[in-house]
Amino acid sequence: MLATCVVQPMDLVKTRMQLMGPAGKNASTGGVIRDILKAEGLFGFYTGLSAGLFRQATYTTGRMGVFNSLFEYYKKNYGVPSFPMKIWMGVVAGGMGAFVGTPAEVALIRMTADGRLPPDKRRNYKNVFNALGRMAREEGITSLWRGATATITRAMVVNAAQLGTYAQSREALLPSMGEGISLHFCASMISGFITSACSLPVDIVKTRVQNAAKGTGQVAVLMGVIKNEGVLALWSGFLPTYAKIGPHTVLTFLFMEQLNSLYFKMA
Repeated sequence: MLATCVVQPMDLVKTRMQLMGPAGKNASTGGVIRDILKAEGLFGFYTGLSAGLFRQATYTTGRMGVFNSLFEYYKKNYGVPSFPMKIWMGVVAGGMGAFVGTPAEVALIRMTADGRLPPDKRRNYKNVFNALGRMAREEGITSLWRGATATITRAMVVNAAQLGTYAQSREALLPSMGEGISLHFCASMISGFITSACSLPVDIVKTRVQNAAKGTGQVAVLMGVIKNEGVLALWSGFLPTYAKIGPHTVLTFLFMEQLNSLYFKMA
């Protein structure tokens, strides 16, 4: 949640770019930032922050808790897990966390996308709980899990890349760098880059499925993007994605490592 407070602006920019479709084929990150500043002001970059924080409190808490539990269990009973086993642990953790966090994810996508809609079509959710309540009342309780399959697919890819590569990078760099913030920073930046490259295609599909007014299949969305915008459109918004995932990964693991250290000193 602390990390999200820092990277929320780039997450909003990334979402806006992913929803532009063919019209935004030549849009630049700088241009999108200028448009948001002009239309919504500086605080416009923090639209949907409550949903972003609620998402971290559900999805990220779940995925990291499951991954760490699996890692410690395996290490205790079978020794240090191999890289493929770390990837598999990330897949399981991501899928479980994503199911719990999908309602917050849907609310976040809608709230961050609202500013690009015409005033008469905006949903104008007041906060994440208002968004969840209105979706349940106006569209049915199942709308809270709209795009759940796409969300879980993305989460499996993201967590396999992020958690697996972080643990592997940390392990590989530890002998030469030693324990400390520098180690956590380098391992996090490696993890963030790989995660961005692997996750963008499924992230774009997930974003468009969840922002749709009616249920749309992820395969149909994927084929539509490729047909109408080209294959490279699946990596639209790579710069703001890495500008978000890179620092978010760094800050998340730095905070986690420091909180773990504090916990074990007090335990």
